[in-house]
Amino acid sequence: MPLFNPQSRRLAEAIDAIAYCNPFSPDRLEAEKSALGEKFKPAGAAWSKSPFDDESRPNVAATRNLAESLLGSLRPQLEQGVKPGDSEARLYESVVIYALYYRLHAGLRAYRVHSSGAAPDELYRQLVRDLQELVLRHELPGLEPIDPAHLLACFDQIVRAFDQIYLTINGASQPAARLRAAVWESIFTHDMRRYRRFLFNRTGDFATLIVGPSGTGKELVARAIATSRYIPFDPKRKEFAQPTDGAFAAVNLSALSPTLVESELFGHRRGAFTGATEDRKGWFEMCPPLGSVFLDEIGELDGAIQVKLLRVLQSRTFQRIGQTQALEFRGKIIAATNRDLGQAMQHGTFRSDFYYRLCSDVITTPSLREQLDDSPEELRRLVTYVAMRLLPEDAPTLVTEALKCIRGTVGEAYAWPGNFRELEQCVRNVLIRGTYRPLRYNPDAKSDWLGSVTAGTLSADELLNHYSAQVYRQQGTYERAASVLKLDRRTVRARAQT
Repeated sequence: MPLFNPQSRRLAEAIDAIAYCNPFSPDRLEAEKSALGEKFKPAGAAWSKSPFDDESRPNVAATRNLAESLLGSLRPQLEQGVKPGDSEARLYESVVIYALYYRLHAGLRAYRVHSSGAAPDELYRQLVRDLQELVLRHELPGLEPIDPAHLLACFDQIVRAFDQIYLTINGASQPAARLRAAVWESIFTHDMRRYRRFLFNRTGDFATLIVGPSGTGKELVARAIATSRYIPFDPKRKEFAQPTDGAFAAVNLSALSPTLVESELFGHRRGAFTGATEDRKGWFEMCPPLGSVFLDEIGELDGAIQVKLLRVLQSRTFQRIGQTQALEFRGKIIAATNRDLGQAMQHGTFRSDFYYRLCSDVITTPSLREQLDDSPEELRRLVTYVAMRLLPEDAPTLVTEALKCIRGTVGEAYAWPGNFRELEQCVRNVLIRGTYRPLRYNPDAKSDWLGSVTAGTLSADELLNHYSAQVYRQQGTYERAASVLKLDRRTVRARAQT
């Protein structure tokens, strides 16, 4: 006698799809629709955190209830001695895992987000009891043993990852929705079954590269990935192996000279260079096994340091400056750039072997203009989000003022070259001064200033700014440009960005 009838099997297959799919992808909605049929309530696929969203998500509650109801109908059959086949046992296991996740979800979220609710050991005891009742006491062929500590750690990771992505990556446009789905996939890969079985403790071996224009939230993406890594639960100590705090170290490479970049990343030995008065650990040495180091502006990195970082990516080892002892890097590397690395490799300023060690996992952050072109109403959503953060007491009035200013001053077709960061400053300007006057420039104009040179209308200061930017574009890094211009790299960087 089979465990499932045709109707219950279709429901179990739909719940199985929900349990293992990317929650930010269209597949999740299709699986919910398959499970709920006519009871499915259409909802936006973006899962965007904004003032306009209904966070109750009735489809989630409905599928959870269906899973519990299905378990209630299957358990008596197992108690009566029905022997499921291998495929039926796997489907049953999926329904159990889905139901158990939501039984623990509120407690895990309270613990992680609000530092309240049940302690992890209480949740672990509940999970052990439920697994014993639903799985372990029955004969289910073809299933691998379920480790409750590992399952609890996976549930905890899903809670953290979902909240990090949902709460920090804003926008209801399709480009924003695709970004959230891409970040989830970066954390769990495209196959969550394989991740749960084999990859959960190995994703630190794969570097993540985040590319996109300035102001599009690359550091937010990096932080979401870093703070969503798998953290084991130790049933003997009755706690998770490490807190999520301190698991993320961000290093802005463009703000440091090559010597300081080396010292920050690799550390140094006393006397290794002028000013090295004591031994110092670098970020790679201080990074815990489940932590991440975020290398921002990786495209500005000096070639010699690219070689040293390539060794870290290849062998997971490094040395402090002035020391021969090899040290092991145990964390994950996340890098970001707004530069065209393909062009940089063509110009010889970015090593191709270094790039091909970084690109196993690439995420592209969309520009604000891309989001607005896809969904014009996104402008109001994002302005409302900013206004709620700045002045929640009077946010509606500030939104009205900001939108009126944008339409009257820059127009709704404005390119927003500074992306979301510029939009934030626009709303701040409206709040403080009642207006916004963007810097009018064409970021793609590379030689218009030469006409002003011929006409003799540039000041010496403006001439140096334009020339510094021109040399930087040609050389590819601030260090090379500084060498050509015979200026300090920080001076070149300040002038090239003016």
